Amino acid sequence: MASTTAYARPSKLPGAGPGERRPAPPRLIRAFLASGAKIEPRKLAAGLLAGCCLALLTYVSLAKLYAVYSPVFATTSALLQNAPPSSSSAPGAVAAPRPPEDPAFTGGNNGGAVDRVDLTEKGPGTAGSREPGVPEAVSRKEHAEKAPAPANTSAPMPSQGERKSNSSSNVAAGPMSCDENGVDEGFPYARPAVCELSGDIRVSPSQKTMYLVNPSGGGGFDEKGEKRLRPYARNDDFLLPAVVEVTVKSVSSPEAAPQCTRQHRVPAVVFSVAGYTDNFFHDNTDALIPLFLTTAHLKGEVQLLITNYKPWWVQKYTPLLRKLSNYDVINFDADADVHCFPRGYLGLYRDRDLIITPHPTRNPRNYTMVDYTRFLRAAYGLRRDQPAVLGAEPGMQPRMLIISRAGTRKLLNQDEVAAAASELGFNVTVAEAGDDVPAFAALVNSADVLLAVHGAGLTNQIFLPTNGVVLQIVPWGNMDWMATNFYGQPARDMQLRYVEYYIDEEETSLKDKYPKDHVVFKDPKALHKQGWQALADTIMKQDVKVNMTRFQPFLLQAMDELQE
Repeated sequence: MASTTAYARPSKLPGAGPGERRPAPPRLIRAFLASGAKIEPRKLAAGLLAGCCLALLTYVSLAKLYAVYSPVFATTSALLQNAPPSSSSAPGAVAAPRPPEDPAFTGGNNGGAVDRVDLTEKGPGTAGSREPGVPEAVSRKEHAEKAPAPANTSAPMPSQGERKSNSSSNVAAGPMSCDENGVDEGFPYARPAVCELSGDIRVSPSQKTMYLVNPSGGGGFDEKGEKRLRPYARNDDFLLPAVVEVTVKSVSSPEAAPQCTRQHRVPAVVFSVAGYTDNFFHDNTDALIPLFLTTAHLKGEVQLLITNYKPWWVQKYTPLLRKLSNYDVINFDADADVHCFPRGYLGLYRDRDLIITPHPTRNPRNYTMVDYTRFLRAAYGLRRDQPAVLGAEPGMQPRMLIISRAGTRKLLNQDEVAAAASELGFNVTVAEAGDDVPAFAALVNSADVLLAVHGAGLTNQIFLPTNGVVLQIVPWGNMDWMATNFYGQPARDMQLRYVEYYIDEEETSLKDKYPKDHVVFKDPKALHKQGWQALADTIMKQDVKVNMTRFQPFLLQAMDELQE
């Protein structure tokens, strides 16, 4: 077949213009031109096709390897799976080389906080994988958390001090640091000790021991290399003997500690729910608020281990525990594994009752009670963050919730109070707080005003919308300090509007039990000085019947507080 001139004509060599000396072509081209041979189009097309196929196969092979091992591809894949990228660097930025991760705290295939450790020896490949050493399936969480491969895999691990300086933890230099300053000027209750640990931590619940690999031996241990703590967030001599004691034991090498059976990539928090934690006030002051204060900054990446474990308590507060931790709670009293962690807390930080204030060690992130109430609203799905405003809508009635009490400190003329509030324009609901916390939280959040006699029921003010109103009826008996510190100041710290009503001698049931010259009337302060038991036997057992003539202006004040 005759060839076309387009393919038969020799190509012009570059580099020589008119009048310039053209450089000699390469030897093979000169020989080809001298022979006078011509290229046939079909043969050239076949050659080009074969060359393209070879190039394509080479590209696919290289792309497959790159897709498996490239950190850039890993990040893209994680984004496609709706997982956070492994690096927060800006587009186009070059990440600094990172040292290799410590294999003791690197997760496995399940992508959760916990990995079962197989103690049998394995080769470099993973069973069933398609590539050597690469798992066949990688979970979303593990994929998102895996760090990019370092440029220099022989780079040294950061020193202990460097790791601490880059950490958000407030642990001082050293593997263990304890806050044991229990004294709080102006507040009668001592704070519990709290210890933070970092490094190779092995928790053995069956031995009630946290092993800390600590070659230096430093960190505040006794002569046996131990530190003992009862991790309940109220330093009460009456309660602490019933709290499980946990030992932190310093060991010189990993071989001196039990072998890990479960690996965790997140910090551990070991705490107790003993003591008064069947009371809603103490559930918050002695467990939930301290737990929030200790773990909120970890954004759910923390493993909770509870001692003095109460299944009903965990069930009752499951929404809050799940909001604070992405992982199932571990029963410290019944677990037989050895759990290994990179960091840990023994005990919980706490502030005053229902009060959170800035503090360099207990609250370095300056959380407030407003933060806690927002956390509660998010955990329970409470939608209202502002109360009704008088006059905002025609015919609108603000809602008042009266919390009734079945035991002591009952409001004896509760129906009369509810009727008076209704006459003033409130839409009144009367209810007693029960064990269904989510349901009662929703009821409180639907109210604009919460009215109750001093007691644990007033703790439910934590569910009120911001700028809601709390009206506390304070019983007889020099109760002003308790009323203010337990509920009045906390209400203000939650950005609620606070009204209090102090009853007189004629409004308490104590007048029917004790004569007028009894110490409960003549010198109630003397009962306070005798301690809690004296109060519990007298003042705390009274009921109240408010004088409606005296009380009605306080209902009006609660109404006025709803005006902007």
